Amino acid sequence: MDIDVYCDEAYPDLFSSQKAQGKYLVIGSLWLPSQFRENYKNEIHDLRDRFRVGGEFKWSKVTPSRLDFYLALICWFCEKGHDLRFRCIAVDSTQVDLLRFHENDQELGFYKFYYQLLYRWIYDLNTYSIFCDYKSNRRRDRLHVLATCLKRSNLSARILNVQSVRSNESVLLQVADVLVGLAAAKLNKCIRVGSAKQGLLNHLEDKLGHKVLPTASSEKKFNVFRINLQGGW
Repeated sequence: MDIDVYCDEAYPDLFSSQKAQGKYLVIGSLWLPSQFRENYKNEIHDLRDRFRVGGEFKWSKVTPSRLDFYLALICWFCEKGHDLRFRCIAVDSTQVDLLRFHENDQELGFYKFYYQLLYRWIYDLNTYSIFCDYKSNRRRDRLHVLATCLKRSNLSARILNVQSVRSNESVLLQVADVLVGLAAAKLNKCIRVGSAKQGLLNHLEDKLGHKVLPTASSEKKFNVFRINLQGGW
């Protein structure tokens, strides 16, 4: 099977900021069979037309005046069942030792966690096209190295490409942004009570039938992997 993966992140500056606004770096991914790509894109565009939402949509743009669109978007995501899946990794920035484990390189550490997000959901005999939200990196080969590492650790799968895409050019990347934003806001406890964003989170949790919290590895629809950097069982 051919699989598309669309990736985005929230709080990417936690490794470097002296005034961090959260605790967890969250990197998320939206997974779908490539054969559904065009249908899904058309359905999202139909939603935008129905609710008269122009331009790019994203977590930061969830407001009372646009809430109905985002509620419908969450319904659309949930109605797709396991044909449309979300997985994110949550990294406690207070546990990250850049000097000891990442050559004191925050960018290197970031992409190591990107690898951890992806490789456990890559299965034998499938072909994967991975699209990452555009990020200005100090080293230009980061995505190439990520692709190489994924290929070497998944010899029976095919990694077709790992490439950057600007979010305003991909509505599926924008869906990933909204879902990453929801997970990151819940884990970092930064949603204002009574806000449109809280309403959207409540709606997602109602549709999922459970809270947005770290899940078992077997969870397929909305998987939240809080990585333990302290070792142990």
